[in-house]
Amino acid sequence: MRRLFTHIGTLAGIVPAGVLRKEGPAMDEVGTIDNAWLRVEDGRILDYGRDGAGASDYMTRDWAEEVIDCGGGLLMPAFCDSHTHIVYAGCRDGEFLDKIRGLSYEEIAARGGGILNSADLLHQTSEDELFRQSMARVDEMIAQGTGAIEIKSGYGLNPVDELKMLRVIDRIKAASPALIRTTFLGAHAVGRGYTHEDYVETVCRMMPDAARYADFVDIFCEEGFFTVSDAEKVLGAGLRAGLRPKIHANQLAVSGGVQVGVKYGALSVDHLEHSGAAEIEALRGSVTMPTFLPGSAFFLRIPDGPARDYIAAGLGVALASDYNPGSSPAGDMRWIWALGCIRMRLTPAQAFNAVTLNSAYAMGVSDQCGSITPGKRADLILTRPGWNLTKIPYLHHSPFIQQVYLQGKAV
Repeated sequence: MRRLFTHIGTLAGIVPAGVLRKEGPAMDEVGTIDNAWLRVEDGRILDYGRDGAGASDYMTRDWAEEVIDCGGGLLMPAFCDSHTHIVYAGCRDGEFLDKIRGLSYEEIAARGGGILNSADLLHQTSEDELFRQSMARVDEMIAQGTGAIEIKSGYGLNPVDELKMLRVIDRIKAASPALIRTTFLGAHAVGRGYTHEDYVETVCRMMPDAARYADFVDIFCEEGFFTVSDAEKVLGAGLRAGLRPKIHANQLAVSGGVQVGVKYGALSVDHLEHSGAAEIEALRGSVTMPTFLPGSAFFLRIPDGPARDYIAAGLGVALASDYNPGSSPAGDMRWIWALGCIRMRLTPAQAFNAVTLNSAYAMGVSDQCGSITPGKRADLILTRPGWNLTKIPYLHHSPFIQQVYLQGKAV
């Protein structure tokens, strides 16, 4: 299918072929063309240009099977969300009241709430119903402009229910027009009925079965959950099964998770609310993307991580939603972009790169999406006229999307 986008007010997010992430000063660079056109063939970006400059080819209307008049709106890459937990059952609104009454994340978990509560609900929910509930969240995220989503297991906490989650994610991958990547997070908390040591060994034994569905392995390396030693075992077992590491690190305290993630070649280290010079130094020169989750920090009322320090040190950063029922019950990446600006003091350009190209990198798909680059998926957001890359996070809840396109097709 050939599609032609005409009368684009600004085409934003242009990145040369081969650039898979942005770091340091490049975080403030956004390639743009005003008064532009863009061609899509078979769901991929073919080429683009400025009206009146080499436009004769596209202006021959018989090339395109569909012509989309953008009416002067901004056309930009769809958001990429590299950290979600959207396969879950039911709701944890009771814990919302606990938080309002002053209980901490750790206190709720110690009372059997939190992740274990979600595991109990998921165990009681059929696979078909779990798929139905989770697909509704995927569709919600797509409507809000997200075109690539990483989804974690981790609410099963036993071999049967973890595999149930992974099968549901596999069904989502087949059913959704979004680009989906799967992470095995068996080590999210210690499952009921296990000792800590027995559960770590159980997770390691699950790797060959998990690898039938998953792309990545992850562990919640945090105070009160899993240690650096546990992470060494789990990430090592994942690597042997062909799963690339990612890791939850430094959300609740300095855990050593960043350093072990870098040691094992993790694609991303995520959270980083408690991090500083040692973590920056560990990441310098690595393949690992520091990923901040400001929605979770906002909901838990904890300090945001020092993303500006990472950029000043020459590193790149990604932002992701952490969409989950307990600590970040929202998957609107426009809101994450806004939190990056408002709370973390990133510039709109830095935060834009963090929710597009760099978040795509953090889920291993920046060669396929996250920017306006020929050959990439035509996953696009068309805004209403009058919007720009500063106004979108500034007017953070005013409707701005005219249409979302995944692989060039309106959704």
